[in-house]
Amino acid sequence: MTDSPRDLQSVRADIDSLDREIQRLINQRARCAQEVADIKLAEINAAKAQGEPDQEVVFYRPEREAQVLSAILARNEGPLPDGNMAHIFREVMSACLALERPLQIAYLGPEGTFTQAAAIKHFGHAAVSVPFATIDTVFSQVESGDCNYGVVPVENSTEGMVTHTLDSFMDSPLKIAGEVELAIAHHLLAQAGTEPAQITRICAHQQALAQCRNWLDRHWPQIEKEAVNSNGEAARIAASTPGVAAVAGDMAAESYGLIKLAEHIEDYADNTTRFLIIGRDEVP
Repeated sequence: MTDSPRDLQSVRADIDSLDREIQRLINQRARCAQEVADIKLAEINAAKAQGEPDQEVVFYRPEREAQVLSAILARNEGPLPDGNMAHIFREVMSACLALERPLQIAYLGPEGTFTQAAAIKHFGHAAVSVPFATIDTVFSQVESGDCNYGVVPVENSTEGMVTHTLDSFMDSPLKIAGEVELAIAHHLLAQAGTEPAQITRICAHQQALAQCRNWLDRHWPQIEKEAVNSNGEAARIAASTPGVAAVAGDMAAESYGLIKLAEHIEDYADNTTRFLIIGRDEVP
């Protein structure tokens, strides 16, 4: 004889109980992170009292985070897929690390770009992501110590290598501290309430226009296409100019409050971009 299915109220009661336990454990983990920070600071202060040279307290260890995530995925039995599980724990680790000391992350801006999305994917939302106008500036911000790490694009699956990023390493002491691969999904974005017939101009980065050329030519052959410095800039223009649409991703839509007139308009569905995490220290 099998047990009868539980009623909805019983299942919801279990969910509420589990949520309380998850919340308790997350806060317990956060307190452990604060203890780690206290121990590190005490060790530095003790060394300083012994006359040793000043040392910078290192709160973020990429190799340690990679080990933790690897262990989490190894023991994941579902039903949540690995990607979702990694995302959840990335945000937990990001929030806990912010209690020790929030990371300052430089990225190639402006706000709403795929580079910002890569920064958040790697460091979580609790890190402070700061946009800069050029790849060189991202490098210089990390070199000076004003930012802990930087995020820059290095290769697109359809457009090839980003030579400016490679060139920047030639004159920089920075090291590669990590890598992020991001699926590139382009959408046609516009102000809320905009009808397709109202669009008079489409803005995007030149690379995005190239990656969506066939779709744009098929659906919007008569509309002016304008290349701008970034998809984030295109989204900003669309947000402030009625009748202008932007080709950009989810991050831009969220950042500028735009709606999607059309989704996934890229000509090749498997379009991806690799981003490098750059830092001052070697990663073991």
